[in-house]
Parts: sequence; structure tokens; C-alpha cells
Amino acid sequence: MKAGWLLLPALALAQVPAVSGDAELAGIVGGKPLVIRTTSRLAGAIDSLKWDGVEFIDSHDHGRQLQSALNADVDGVFHVECYNPTEAGSVVDALGPRSTSQLEFLSVKDGVLSTRTRMAYWLVPGMRSHGQLAQNREALSQHRLSKSVRIGRPGMEHALDYRVTFTVPADRPHQFLQFEALTGYMPMTFAQELRFDARTSSLQPLPRQDGEIASPVVLSTASGSHAMGVFSPSRGLVGQLGPGYGRFQFSREQVVKWNCVFRLRQGVPIAPGDHTFQLFVVVGTREDCRRTLTDLHREFAPR
Repeated sequence: MKAGWLLLPALALAQVPAVSGDAELAGIVGGKPLVIRTTSRLAGAIDSLKWDGVEFIDSHDHGRQLQSALNADVDGVFHVECYNPTEAGSVVDALGPRSTSQLEFLSVKDGVLSTRTRMAYWLVPGMRSHGQLAQNREALSQHRLSKSVRIGRPGMEHALDYRVTFTVPADRPHQFLQFEALTGYMPMTFAQELRFDARTSSLQPLPRQDGEIASPVVLSTASGSHAMGVFSPSRGLVGQLGPGYGRFQFSREQVVKWNCVFRLRQGVPIAPGDHTFQLFVVVGTREDCRRTLTDLHREFAPR
């Protein structure tokens, strides 16, 4: 049966004219080069982020990137990954050269990388996750993910200004939407887990435990020479919770990840349309990340 699933993405892709996803956005951050690359293999998702010659992204299959995803219920029933549009592609894309997701637009202009992607479901019909059957009927969703990425902002060169918009269609009614607005999968060398303490403007060690907290998370090398984290000033709509900041470790795969998550729950179907989130990815040394998070908190903290 798995061999049959692997045929589905190729059939869907063959019907759509290709938009090249191979692009590069580069700048100088802290006097050192920072290079962001996207690839056609991942439908324009970010495959690589290098600063100071060090790779920050552990890109492997079509899930371990710097990317965005959505989990949702169908008719009030929610199971993790069972209705899961994902920017970079599907689990069945595996290590292959193509993505079930379809890149519809990409540009690099005036220092901004912009993309729009029609997202694949993480599972194809008939597959299961955690024992639960996929709730999607197709391999390719009607959900779109648009993003824009700029290196640096006034007075904060170590911040990537990263904005995402999820366009939720009207084809299936949802009462619960869980937006993984952004996640970054990183090599195990970034295994030191830290939280930003806004009260003391410091980075505090976290115990080794998968999960989500209310404070921004930073993952760092042991020496602090290289680190990356995330902050969002976005505030939820009525009924929406977030941002929540997660950190996770996968020992077998030798990879760690952070994410920034928002959740919207209503007792009635949620109207289709756009859901936009602004994020700042902080990149540099551990001290660069601490200083940048301090500045971001001062600018965006509720008055």
C-alpha cells in the first residue's frame, strides 16, 4: 500500500506548471554573512539558513525545515496530523526530489523573499497517525500559505522579519485551527534550550522536556557561539490563544526544534479566510539573541 501512496504526489504535480522554488536571500548580520535558501524540492520552503558559515536548519525529509503548517478538526473531530496542511510537502515525499505541495509564486525583490504555496496534507488518504485515520480526502489541500521574509529591521540586524498568512478555504468546516505559524528544525548541536525572561532581560536554561511555554524559546550551541529563537508580537482574535513557544528533541534523528503556535477554537464553524501572523526569528550568538529579544519585547510589550 505504501508504494501506491507514493504515486499520488507525482500525479498531482504533473498537472500544474512548475514555478521554480530555487532562490536565495542574503545579507550581512553582525559583520558575518547570512544566507537563506529555498528549493523547488520543498515548494519554496526554507531549506537552509547559514550564518557565519554554520548551518542552522536540519533539512531532511519534507517536514524538517524552517516552515509553517496547520492542524485542524473536521466536523468537530481533531487528531494531530490527521488534517495537517504543510508548506514543504507530505510525509510520502520522504527524501525525494519533489513536493506534493505546489509553489504558486516566488520572488526576491528589494531584500524581501516572498512565496505563496498550496500546501499538501502531511498524510495522504488511507494513512494513519498515532492510530488515527487521515481526515483529508486528497493529497493536496486547498489551503494556501503566503510568507515574506526580510533580513534585519531598524536597529535589530539579528532579527528576521517573517510574516505568514494562512488562507483557509470553505471546503471543510472547522471549529478548531492550530497554526504552527513557524517552526525551525535544527541540528542536535543546538540542544541547549533557553527561555527569554522579560523581567530580567535574560536567557534562562530550561529543563529537558518537550512542550510549550508562554515565553520565547532560544536553541543554542553549548558555547553560545550560535543560536536561534523566535518571538511574535501577534495577539489572537477572540477565542484565539497564543503565541505559545515550544521546544522538542528527537534523539534518534539527532534533531531539535522550536515552534510558535496559535490556536483558534469556536463552538461554530470558523469563517474561511486569511489568518496572518508576524514573527521575528532571532539569529546570531546567544548574546545577540538575548539583546534582540530584549529590544523586541520593549517595542511590542503591551502597555
